[in-house]
Amino acid sequence: MKVLVIGGGGREHALAWRLAQGNRVSRVYVAPGNGGTAADSRYECIDITEPAALRAWAQKEKIALTVVGPEGPLAAGVVDEFRSYGLRIFGPTKAAAQLESSKAFSKDFMKRHKIPTAEYETFSDPAAAHAYVDAKGAPIVVKADGLAAGKGVVVATTVTEAHEAIDFMLVDNKLGVTHNDGGARVVIEEFLQGEEASFIVMCDGKNVTALATSQDHKRLLDGDQGPNTGGMGAYSPAPVVTAEVHARAMREIILPTVRGMEKDGIPFTGFLYAGLMIDAQGHPKTLEFNCRMGDPETQPIMMRLKSDLFEVFWHATDGTLDQIELQWDRHTAMGVVMAAHGYPLSPRKGDRIIGIPAETPDAVVFHAGTSLESGELRTSGGRVLCVTVLADGVKQAQQRAYEVASKIHFDGAQYRKDIGHRAVHARGSGS
Repeated sequence: MKVLVIGGGGREHALAWRLAQGNRVSRVYVAPGNGGTAADSRYECIDITEPAALRAWAQKEKIALTVVGPEGPLAAGVVDEFRSYGLRIFGPTKAAAQLESSKAFSKDFMKRHKIPTAEYETFSDPAAAHAYVDAKGAPIVVKADGLAAGKGVVVATTVTEAHEAIDFMLVDNKLGVTHNDGGARVVIEEFLQGEEASFIVMCDGKNVTALATSQDHKRLLDGDQGPNTGGMGAYSPAPVVTAEVHARAMREIILPTVRGMEKDGIPFTGFLYAGLMIDAQGHPKTLEFNCRMGDPETQPIMMRLKSDLFEVFWHATDGTLDQIELQWDRHTAMGVVMAAHGYPLSPRKGDRIIGIPAETPDAVVFHAGTSLESGELRTSGGRVLCVTVLADGVKQAQQRAYEVASKIHFDGAQYRKDIGHRAVHARGSGS
């Protein structure tokens, strides 16, 4: 059967890679794909991004299953478009995708359904937002109400930093946020203490299947310093998500969200990603919801998945997720993102990439911001590559990942040298 993956980043490369291994999969298309998928005979890149045009192409090519990677097409209603023509597609509708595309919608939903999250207020008036920050003090979190490619959140450690973030998002829009109806808004919320984890599940409208736990590294620099990014690396499993935390997250956050969406008349299908903050007592609160898999969490999760991903998606689009149990490799998977010069504010494009080693069973380099130009790979975005490995434990995974990364070269390449540092000292074990 033919499969289409919508998107062009590292997440989509990893999904396409795992789907291509399916027993019933004859061809994997990626729209629009990247330099890595273009250079690999296992995939075919399709230069179409507009939802109706993609749907028409999928009809013509008799695509059996479509999987949506990024948030943009979801917010644009690509799932609604495909379903209206009877096509099988995995992802949330435009209405359900508001859990990610509108921070204000998401926070109001959590408040209404008593889902643990930080206290907050929503503002469209800069003066009122500034007054709120002056009253609350710092640290405090300022979030753009819209899609910002993972960079619409500022964790302000000072009041001055919070005021600057408000001006960036409400006045200048220097973060390039795609605003929702009604114009620019910000959500300002309390700063939560603890350790973050990515809790990702698959939903078919009623049933929920949890994916392997993972932890992302949002800050640009070692030691969790520097500006927030879309993610500089991830590993799976995440020791901070103990069996008790896992059960609590499902009971208090995930299932109430799925039931709440159903109650509100917006059944949720697709990936549901809860960014959790877990306090010292093991109590999780919801930092945010995403309506797709995380990037770079997808890459290590796909490395660990042993089940046939095509069959999993088939059940998910049939409403029968309760009939499957996912199988996972017991090894630790780790992904280290290699980013372009100037990332995250002004990534440089066009630098030549050399030295990417051939794929092995324990090491795959997934492409994100790359393009193939006259047979040469070049940088074309902020996060360029994700070096992803499987190894026996976190320390061995670090050693293997950095060994592979050291062989890859492009001018101005930057990557963290401490991905997985929290897990090295953790005693627990994730799933």
